[in-house]
Amino acid sequence: MDILVNLQAFLATADAAGFSAAARKLDVSTSVVAKRVTQLEARIGTPLFHRSTRQLRLTEAGQRYVHRARGVVADATDLLSRMGEKGHDLVDHLRIKAPTSLTVARLADAFSAFQTQNPRLKLEIVLIDRPVDPVAEGFDIAIGAFPHSFGGVIDEPLCPLKRLLCASPAYLKKHGTPKHPRDLVEHRCLSFMPTGPEWIFDGPRGRISIQVSPLLSSNEGHVLARSAIAGNGIALISHYLVAGALRDGELRPVLRDFPIPELWVKAAIPERRRNAAAVQALLTLLKTSLAQSL
Repeated sequence: MDILVNLQAFLATADAAGFSAAARKLDVSTSVVAKRVTQLEARIGTPLFHRSTRQLRLTEAGQRYVHRARGVVADATDLLSRMGEKGHDLVDHLRIKAPTSLTVARLADAFSAFQTQNPRLKLEIVLIDRPVDPVAEGFDIAIGAFPHSFGGVIDEPLCPLKRLLCASPAYLKKHGTPKHPRDLVEHRCLSFMPTGPEWIFDGPRGRISIQVSPLLSSNEGHVLARSAIAGNGIALISHYLVAGALRDGELRPVLRDFPIPELWVKAAIPERRRNAAAVQALLTLLKTSLAQSL
């Protein structure tokens, strides 16, 4: 077990970029963390960190081993969890990448419910709005709606993500209602930064691509929704973020004859973690929760 706790100390130090912050995360003293890392370095015969009075950073060897160490710790934790299961308790440490808007609006409650059901489970949730290779960046699950795929990674579909174009009645009254996607170049547009200013539509004769010049760009969907409701422009946005505003008449759909191509929310999982009990349990909960709320 010394190797396992030493690897955990190494990973915590790498993530926190310091022994003190790692010690707080592991709930042990700083000297204990430093000792465990030193023991690991002695065991493998090479330093894992460059140490100075001002900073602590990974050596080339540390950078090379950190992601493999995550896999080893995750596998060992899952094995120990299965061997020492009490009833249906899960014991694991899941490092999860999730998109900001979807987490704030929907996934936060799902994660909270999952941890309530599994009190011995540790979750580390990092909000990132870009494609992530979970193997390269050390995640057990990477949730997103980007079409990217990576080697050694299994993509698990979770649910479709419906998007639409919408604006407030006041905006449409003042600036007019576009009849065709090409009309958008003359309008004030509100754009979701991760997907960019190229807006794509399904038209009667095929795909239509329009490059807009956004009045507002943001990586947080609620910001776009509030701006659209305030009458600042036309937003291309996920339906779940504006369902209430559409129902209450604060926003109206625009260009209904030119729908936005549907995206799929998916979970990218390293192959070595796909059968981990905690990973499978979380996937089941996410599919149920998102199917009911998106």
